[in-house]
Amino acid sequence: MKINGEFTRVVFAAMSKRNFFLREHIVKFVLQKGYTPSCAFMMYSYFLLDTVDRQSLISANNALITRSDELWVFGEISDGVTEEVKLARSLNLPVKYFDICIDPACDFVEINEKDIVVENVI
Repeated sequence: MKINGEFTRVVFAAMSKRNFFLREHIVKFVLQKGYTPSCAFMMYSYFLLDTVDRQSLISANNALITRSDELWVFGEISDGVTEEVKLARSLNLPVKYFDICIDPACDFVEINEKDIVVENVI
């Protein structure tokens, strides 16, 4: 939320790499809700196109989560997002889930945890 016009709480935006193309819209949504967004896909430019060791990126990603006040999940749940949720829960961070749509004019809608969809891995 905002205090004196300043963003005070940090929200980590978790999403499957299949939905990374929505990253700007997700960050905008978090900002419009009055929070400071933290988004690995915005910070690491699609994980630096596989030029950095994956474990280094996971460690950096986890460091962002530990510095966040909440974790918001957007879209289907991948294995990586599942691990992010586990970390957030171990830190007692609130976790919220949002349905997504492909149309950028569409707004994100918060859903119950029982309504989440797990990503199919092919």
